[in-house]
Amino acid sequence: MATILVVDDELGIRALLSEILSDEGHTVELAEDAAQARSVRESLRPDLVLLDIWMPDVDGITLLKEWGASGQLTMPVIMMSGHGTIDTAVEATKYGATAFLEKPITLQKLLRAVEQALVKPGLRLAAVTTVLRDYGGGPPELAANGAHPALPLLPPGPQAEQSFDLDRPLREARDAFEKSYFEFHLAKEGGSMTRVAEKTGLERTHLYRKLKQLGVDLTRNKRGAA
Repeated sequence: MATILVVDDELGIRALLSEILSDEGHTVELAEDAAQARSVRESLRPDLVLLDIWMPDVDGITLLKEWGASGQLTMPVIMMSGHGTIDTAVEATKYGATAFLEKPITLQKLLRAVEQALVKPGLRLAAVTTVLRDYGGGPPELAANGAHPALPLLPPGPQAEQSFDLDRPLREARDAFEKSYFEFHLAKEGGSMTRVAEKTGLERTHLYRKLKQLGVDLTRNKRGAA
């Protein structure tokens, strides 16, 4: 997960975004003005910044320009505003912002913007390499155009034909991986929920809810065990 800096002069906005992003597993740092934002950016080097445009000391666009001019715009920045216009959004993008969110910010738009900002080709390759290493595979090959092909996530055995699409949004890709993971272990354990719960370290009731949420076909595994 990422370290995300939220810069907003409204306490309620900072608290809300912090709660949402923390629930997603991110580490969240907060700043209420440009001065604090500069300090946090310098000391922690966040992976992503959510930056409000209208602030009392220095506005977000000015701070964005400052970071760009000084070579400090080394992380993606998502601009936020409750009074934004198309011109404001275009200006923010011109100076290096990766996205623009209009307040009030919906949960879906926030998470989508964060996922898209964080999932860079290099980060995706590193993440896939880690998964392949954990499953005993080798390093993934890059296509001629630099894109990442669909990569197998499972070792030989049940569900080995499953592949992983790197072009999906992060949440969808994570759900697809988890579904394949649990289907693999269900097939391997003959559909035994008890053994799968022990194997994956989940309490049986939580495991059942998780499988239903992911749309895993439990009846198929039961038929296979019969």
